[in-house]
Amino acid sequence: MGELEGRVALVTGAGRNIGRAIALALAEGGAAVVVHARKSVAEVESVVKEIESRGGRALGALADVTDSEGMTRVALAARERLGPIDLLVNNAAVREATSIDAIDLARWRALTGVILDGAFVCVKACLESLRASGRGSIVNIGGMSGHTGAVGRPHVVAAKAGLVGLTRALAVELAPDGVTVNCVVPGRIDTLRGESSGPRSHEGEGDAPVGRRGTPEEVAGAVRFLAGPGARYITGQTLHVNGGAYLA
Repeated sequence: MGELEGRVALVTGAGRNIGRAIALALAEGGAAVVVHARKSVAEVESVVKEIESRGGRALGALADVTDSEGMTRVALAARERLGPIDLLVNNAAVREATSIDAIDLARWRALTGVILDGAFVCVKACLESLRASGRGSIVNIGGMSGHTGAVGRPHVVAAKAGLVGLTRALAVELAPDGVTVNCVVPGRIDTLRGESSGPRSHEGEGDAPVGRRGTPEEVAGAVRFLAGPGARYITGQTLHVNGGAYLA
């Protein structure tokens, strides 16, 4: 039995890359996992099958994280099939490089909506079961640019920085309910982006001081730790997984 046995996790944006690695790591720890994506049916089904092939329990779910009714339906489906969600990982995001000159208000709201509003919507959809658990956990996936700044990404930087603020606020408010809330911030991680046929850096170019880029599995390991029983006295914290590229 893993340390997450009996837990039910929802991982948003779990069809590929870091989200996929998190879903697999939590399942390896014994959690039943809701594998979420907005519209990538094939990717979701692939992750679900991978979890089930290893003896785990999983459920695929498609919804827009900015749609409160849609995410509430995901939470209800999870309760019926796997049990009430008591572990939420807000990983869904949109990443793009666009100068401030080219960003209109609609584009700003669309991107910040997925990253920041989406986290809020998912917390609200799962809040009742998180509180009822007595061991609920929320892990938000931040971004290194939210701490360092970046050229051509004001909307991404603002939204990722906002996740840190949301993490701290919820940690204080939900502590009496036994819910821990933390943020994991990946650095330069080898992932697949868009139509790329090979790995690209999740954050910036070049290697970290340790001499390489990280893997999605290393980010997932941090999430699994914060979700587990060994981290119940850790809340409101931001954990950087970046090989020394940014020293907090």
